[in-house]
Amino acid sequence: MLMPKRVKRRKVMRGRMTGKATRGNTLSYGTFGIVATEPCWIKSNQIEAARIALTRYIKRGGKVWIKIFPDKPVTKKPAETRMGSGKGNPEFWVAVVKPGRVLFEIEGVAEETAREALRLAGHKLPCKTKFIKKEGVEEKVGEQNEE
Repeated sequence: MLMPKRVKRRKVMRGRMTGKATRGNTLSYGTFGIVATEPCWIKSNQIEAARIALTRYIKRGGKVWIKIFPDKPVTKKPAETRMGSGKGNPEFWVAVVKPGRVLFEIEGVAEETAREALRLAGHKLPCKTKFIKKEGVEEKVGEQNEE
């Protein structure tokens, strides 16, 4: 599971997820990717499940980039505990995702393969996603097929 090696503050406040993503909203490494269309918290085990589904479908071909990292601890109090007596202990780590954020990028596979692999990965995530591709991809893929 993904989680920070060490953190300055072990317990953080919940925060807000209003607005659109201003960072990480374009494809920067790969040619295909999936973008979140609604705000959510994505747990570290959900990111891992999506990554496994993605790499299994492309049979370890191509290259995959994970563009989100779970750096926010979420605390929980034990079951059947009375109110008060402070905040609970950290239970899991989440990545805060806003609409427009690129979650995964992929390169080195055909568009149909990438589309299906990213669709399978999107089903493992708690928010709705959308497939995107870089402009001018058709020319690049055409050149590779001719060689």
